[in-house]
Amino acid sequence: MVKQRADAPDGFFGAEAAGLRWLGEPAADGGARVVRVVAAGPGRIELERIHEWRPTPAAARAFGAALAVTHAAGAAAFGAPPDGWDGPLFIGRRPLPVAHETGWGRFYARDRVLPYLSIAVEAGGVTASQLPVIREAVDRVAAGEFDDDEPPARLHGDLWNGNLLWDDGGGVLIDPAAHGGHRETDLAMLALFGAPYLEEVVAGYDAARPLRAGWRDRIPLHQLHPLAVHAAGHGPAYGVALADAARATLAL
Repeated sequence: MVKQRADAPDGFFGAEAAGLRWLGEPAADGGARVVRVVAAGPGRIELERIHEWRPTPAAARAFGAALAVTHAAGAAAFGAPPDGWDGPLFIGRRPLPVAHETGWGRFYARDRVLPYLSIAVEAGGVTASQLPVIREAVDRVAAGEFDDDEPPARLHGDLWNGNLLWDDGGGVLIDPAAHGGHRETDLAMLALFGAPYLEEVVAGYDAARPLRAGWRDRIPLHQLHPLAVHAAGHGPAYGVALADAARATLAL
């Protein structure tokens, strides 16, 4: 399967290939399956074709357990790119800042929410009345109020339902925005956009690597990033959702 983009910025498909390979490294130890990169170059990437199949509860549970292994493989820092990749990162078509932070909240606020919030305000996706509550939540995140002892996880980074395919062998990851982050962020993105048998995915994950108490309450916190990205390019409905997530974050 070939993806091509004549106007792709430098490193666009290289970042995707590096992310897929990095995410795929733990597969030999039980990590999540990742689509195989056949070749990549400027403006083009060739991937193995996945013959899609209807998911099952058992497959979803197995994927959750495998995702836990992938996350546990870790990253050099919060915001770190895939090992060996020194080029840019992207989420969708937008640049994704690279960082090397030891504190999650500082990284998450500065590099995963604020860059897209400013774009969303300029584009009209976030209104002046919504902005104060969002900024208040982001300030609390940046101050480290939600930091914990979780080490940087090896994140897919754009784990919505469309980037999780299913074949007769189970779940397969595609099209990542791979970086070092908090493991709850991948799960929160799955919850935001839905996934087949999501509760089975979570059950499999939690059995393999138990989630910290209160993780469900923190889902809106970890949805600030994808909602800011979407508010920047997909309209004001996401600005409403972003403000709601900010209020839920402030209530933690």
